[in-house]
This record gives sequence, structure tokens and C-alpha cells, in this order.
Amino acid sequence: MGQVVTRAEAVLWREELRQAGRRVVFTNGCFDLLHRGHVEYLAAARALGDALVVGVNDDDSVRRLKGPGRPLTAADDRAHVLAALAAVDRVVIFAEDTPAALIAALLPDVLAKGADYTLAAVVGRDTVEAAGGRVVLIPFRPGHSTTETIARLRRPVP
Repeated sequence: MGQVVTRAEAVLWREELRQAGRRVVFTNGCFDLLHRGHVEYLAAARALGDALVVGVNDDDSVRRLKGPGRPLTAADDRAHVLAALAAVDRVVIFAEDTPAALIAALLPDVLAKGADYTLAAVVGRDTVEAAGGRVVLIPFRPGHSTTETIARLRRPVP
């Protein structure tokens, strides 16, 4: 089971792994309603290295990015649910709208994002590649998104 840690704790842990020759993968998101698409995505990201760090947007940044009414679940709760997944080693909550500063602090070996992004749109790509890492786009599972789940929940029951 993973751990929810501070940015500073994640950086120290990452350095220990670097010294041990282990590859660290980083990904991020809001993870407002955990669903199958998230779980499969995180497992695929973890398979790209020896350890997976997940950055989670705090509540204020989710509101700025997703609008009023979001998040549905508090950041600390989202982080602990993610940390309970077998694929996840560490979870870090961040307050910025993008994970650029967290990525720069961690310098992961692999930066993973969903294939709904383009390589050019991946925040932190330049930083990771300049440090010798790589960026991987993981195929998106159609029909499994938080937005779709919320829409289904809001539909009236026939």
C-alpha cells in the first residue's frame, strides 16, 4: 500500500530510489471519482518503472480547473484512496493548477499521461526530457471518465 506524503518527503524518497538505480514514474490528475479507467491507467503507468508517484490536485485547483461543484471528494480522501491501490507507491497533493513544480522537484524517469493529451501538451515534458527521462502517453479507455460518470448519476431514473 502506498503513502500520502508531502512534496519534500516525495523528493527525499525519489532520491533514495535514484541512488538504488530504480526508475520512478510520475503521473497526475484530479481523480475526483475513482473508476476503472483510472485503475487501469495507473496500473499501466506503474508498469513503466519500479515505483509510481501520483500527483493529486488540491480542492482549490480542482475548482479552478473543473468549475463549481467540483471536486466531489476532498483531496485528502482522494489521495488516500489512490494510495490504497497496489500500483501506487506515493501520492502528493499539490496546490498549483499544473504539476510543473512538482515534476521539476521530483525529476521522474518517466512522465505518464493519458493519450487524450498530445506530447506537446504534456506539462513537464521539457523538464523530464532535459533530465534524460521520457514521456509516455497511455491509451485512454473510452466510456470510463469522471465526467461521464457524473452525467450518468445526474440523469433521471426511468
